[in-house]
Amino acid sequence: MQSERETYRRQRKNKKSKVEVLTEAQKIAFAPMTFQALAALIDFNILQTISQTPLTREEVMQKCNLSKYTVYTLFDAALYAGLIKKDEQGAYSATDLGEAFLLDPMTKANFNFIKDVCYLGAHELKESFAKNTPVGLQKHYIDSKTIYEILPQLPQQMLKSWYEFDHYYSDDCFGEVLKIMFNPKPAKVFDIGGNTGKFERACLAFDGDCIVNMIDLPPNIEVAKAKFEQEKADFNRLKFHALDILKQENNLPDMTGSDAKNTIVLMSQFLDCFSEEQILHILNKVGEKINEYTRVYILEPFIDNQLFTGAAYSLAHISLYFTCMANGCSKMYNEADMKDIIKKSNLKVNRAFYNIGKYDYTLLECIKA
Repeated sequence: MQSERETYRRQRKNKKSKVEVLTEAQKIAFAPMTFQALAALIDFNILQTISQTPLTREEVMQKCNLSKYTVYTLFDAALYAGLIKKDEQGAYSATDLGEAFLLDPMTKANFNFIKDVCYLGAHELKESFAKNTPVGLQKHYIDSKTIYEILPQLPQQMLKSWYEFDHYYSDDCFGEVLKIMFNPKPAKVFDIGGNTGKFERACLAFDGDCIVNMIDLPPNIEVAKAKFEQEKADFNRLKFHALDILKQENNLPDMTGSDAKNTIVLMSQFLDCFSEEQILHILNKVGEKINEYTRVYILEPFIDNQLFTGAAYSLAHISLYFTCMANGCSKMYNEADMKDIIKKSNLKVNRAFYNIGKYDYTLLECIKA
């Protein structure tokens, strides 16, 4: 017999039915298979073909030179995943969802990053958490403490997708960020974690006078410097500092400014590559090398500052890449978490700028505490 409490218990509003919940559960359970089916649809040129004109399965078999088994099996999965649709004449075409993987730059960058960089390593996620090390990278690619020090050694397609993903988001911000950072105009710019030198190029083009300093690990500096040499860059205005910022000694260059010639420091999508303890170590090292005329900028796509649920969802899951592939200890942060770390350092937040670029980056301006 039901108790009074059970009989009159108030139902939660907008509660999903059990069927709806179980349907969502099956989507997660089979998500790895859906992902690989989509990859096959793209690699076999199926999705591209039916996005141009609706075709029957037999026509797809002929156009793409594929077996009946391949086309029929993939179409069964793709139909229920919502990637393709069938009309009354039996012809198939790509849905809006399917076309997002062909036409939307953000979706393509995310998909290729997961497929080429993260997929194999994700199997080692639990062990990576347990050992605080990127077991996915070590088991499936190269036995290294982090992915950053061996980037040039990664397989070509993997490296291509890594760079396209990394640059896709931050590059969109540079035009807006430079207007903020160059007011007032600095004499020197220091980019910590310069990667391939995208920000350096943007600075050199934006201002004809400033000296731009790129700071990164030695292998990345070598690759960037070689590229700049090919481009015949002005090395009178471009300086390189090859170093490991996590070393105990403070090996950063002097980044002090003066009243007449102030200095700016940028860490763009850099601190999310480190644990909280490592971030505090980095911020304190930066604080030791600056003075009251130096402005330090932290540019990050904080999870809690995203306008769209899909963006926050993506960032939260990118943290899992850091766990199994990058270094086993870092993540995408919330603004509140980053500010808590800054408070413990010898820096302090002076100003904050929100919703920068298409992907809601936040720019924190810090000064010496």
